[in-house]
Amino acid sequence: MLQIRSVVKVADNSGAKVVRVFNIPGGTRKRYARVGEIVTASVQIAEPRKQVKKKDIVKAVVVRQRAPIKRADGTVIRFDEAAVVLVDKDKKPRGTRIFGPIPREIKKAGFTEIFSLAQDIV
Repeated sequence: MLQIRSVVKVADNSGAKVVRVFNIPGGTRKRYARVGEIVTASVQIAEPRKQVKKKDIVKAVVVRQRAPIKRADGTVIRFDEAAVVLVDKDKKPRGTRIFGPIPREIKKAGFTEIFSLAQDIV
């Protein structure tokens, strides 16, 4: 679960390395963003000569969280770190590669292109 001012790693090759979440769309009382939800963030650390620069405002999908994810079959998964993937207005990833494991819940949330680019599905 991510909240406002969370500093998160970026799991794609768009150029951003670290972003800070500053808005979670969905109402004034929405406190946390879980896997599969979109957040608005600011790029804190970026690679030089890439499409995303430092201080850019970006939309991102939460693909990993440290809090446990409970599934209908009774299994529980959790990750070592939180991570996001940058997306554009059409929910398409801005990068061409996704690093690290991605949970199945991403496909259920409607991000099939991110799901297909992922190296490892959990």
